[in-house]
Amino acid sequence: MISRRVMLKRSADVAALLAGAGLLPAAAHAAWVQAAFEAKSLAEAVKALGGAAPQESKDVTLNGPDIAENGAVVPLACACNLPGANRLLLLIEKNPNALAAVFDINDALEPSFATRVKMGQSSNVYAVAMTADGKALFAQKEIKVTLGGCGG
Repeated sequence: MISRRVMLKRSADVAALLAGAGLLPAAAHAAWVQAAFEAKSLAEAVKALGGAAPQESKDVTLNGPDIAENGAVVPLACACNLPGANRLLLLIEKNPNALAAVFDINDALEPSFATRVKMGQSSNVYAVAMTADGKALFAQKEIKVTLGGCGG
């Protein structure tokens, strides 16, 4: 069975190869993916994606359980109603790699997503909306985990 981290690394490697062959719009695409997923904090991940210092905002929402019985499958939902938002991120502060998901959005998509993430321990979780001009706005929620899901 392949781990999530190995899968993400292999995906970034494949994207780099495709970009090098001219099959992706820009070679820089793979570089930001790898740098962002290797970030250890909210600020590092946002910076790797070209954003400014994150600021809390009521225009970004994050939903998840107060207590997750199993950290291997924690349901999260995020949304934003910011004009000009082009990316939504989910980050878990105390995971080995903070960035858990990146959703690219445009006018054709409703900026509302739900997914399941792994959490190694109780932590703050962030939903970050990024705009084309580099603003990064976030919502946060503390989620307590009773059984860690990242192995150990």
